[in-house]
Amino acid sequence: MEGVIGYEKAIIALAAALAIGLSAIATAWAQSKIGAAGAGALAEKPELRATIILMIAIPETMVILGFVVATMILTMK
Repeated sequence: MEGVIGYEKAIIALAAALAIGLSAIATAWAQSKIGAAGAGALAEKPELRATIILMIAIPETMVILGFVVATMILTMK
């Protein structure tokens, strides 16, 4: 019976790690594409600075939501 509890905790930890890890990878990929396009747009139109900063910040919500999901997984009974 002790082994079953250990496996259950390991699966829960893996699920929480995947929630954080996959959302972080997706955010990094999105920000790399937005950053490259934003740099090109900023070179042509410097007045787009605030819009580009906002567009780079929006994908960060994916990591925050991944953290919330991981916290919910770890605190769930």
